[in-house]
Amino acid sequence: MKRLDDFRLRMGQHELVPIMIGGMGVDISSSDLALEAARLGGVGHISDAMIKTVTDRRYKTKYVKAKQAQYKYNVDSPDKSTVKFNLADLAEATRLHVEHTMDRKQGSGMVFINCMEKLTMNAPRDTLKVRLDAALSAGIDGVTLAAGLHLGSFALIEDHPRFRDAKLGIIVSSLRALQLFLKKNARLNRLPDYVVVEGPLAGGHLGFGMDWAQYDLATIVAEIMTWMKAEQLDIPVIPAGGIFTGSDAVGFMEMGAAGVQVATRFTVTKECGLPDDIKQEYFKASEDDIEVNQISPTGYPMRMIKASPGIGDGIRPNCEAYGYLLDANGKCAYITSWNREVAAHPGAKRVQVFDKTCLCTHMRNFEIWTCGQLTWRLKDTTVKATDGSYQLLSAEHVFQDYQFSTEQRVALPELAEAAA
Repeated sequence: MKRLDDFRLRMGQHELVPIMIGGMGVDISSSDLALEAARLGGVGHISDAMIKTVTDRRYKTKYVKAKQAQYKYNVDSPDKSTVKFNLADLAEATRLHVEHTMDRKQGSGMVFINCMEKLTMNAPRDTLKVRLDAALSAGIDGVTLAAGLHLGSFALIEDHPRFRDAKLGIIVSSLRALQLFLKKNARLNRLPDYVVVEGPLAGGHLGFGMDWAQYDLATIVAEIMTWMKAEQLDIPVIPAGGIFTGSDAVGFMEMGAAGVQVATRFTVTKECGLPDDIKQEYFKASEDDIEVNQISPTGYPMRMIKASPGIGDGIRPNCEAYGYLLDANGKCAYITSWNREVAAHPGAKRVQVFDKTCLCTHMRNFEIWTCGQLTWRLKDTTVKATDGSYQLLSAEHVFQDYQFSTEQRVALPELAEAAA
């Protein structure tokens, strides 16, 4: 019976445990979580989603407050086109987060940054380039381009001195998306160092429509690997989404995958950036508590726990402080929905908005509980304390359970009572 540890993920000169922890924003994939993956010989991700908010919280900077003060005059206006990010501040925030993380790195693994390209930030090209350049300059091991694959991303950084040195990967959910990316970037003579193939059971934003349940990760992975072989392309393929046990992972490795990306089981670890009380909500969730909806202003379907407090909440758009989802014209689907409800309910102190959500504010406050489809199984991965709460796990425990388990088994932790 093979274990995941019987395989290795090879990226250039690097030979790694074939476990990549997926990038979860906003700071859910914390530095601590990513660094544990690297220490144990795998790959961890930090995220650049709402990077200024993260650095304010982690490193006591004041970026959000300064931006809010600068654009305070615009709070009551539905036109957010003037609300721009200071690119120097954006670069500095990215540098701070990456350098603080990389300075603490130990072990033979690697730390990548997940770059959520759907964060258009009222200047999609400029802000994306700054984030990518700053992360590379600050010494990140690699960059994973995610959440709305921008076909021109590689071209934005082709002049960076680390363009051919750092690991650059992409996330796709179909062969077609991969083909489009490779065709667009053919002139650069720079293939991705890895391709994460994210299936329909993944958490957060999905690369599928509301017909996501009709798709199957193994089928998509097989199609991509067959095409790559025919094209004589040697790019590591890393399946993601719904890989809950080490045995699930071994199944993909035996298909020819280079490694696996996993995230759901790490949401309930001590190192994860979610507040501990919300980790308990993940443990308690039943299968019926998980839904895919269309409330994200990005236009992508999104998977979350139904009880997320941000669903239906009609908070005033907070673009002057945040504004990460403003398009190139300063528009966001939530602003449109909020203004519609305000107009329909004159005099109301607070409106409810159900078709979209203010993703910036609610993700910052951990009020949209994005999750993988198999989150309902988390309660079976731990033990209950005498007070009825579920015991949090260590990232090392979960990582090594993936690495060494067989026969679909999940190793439970020893009960560690607070009084002991």
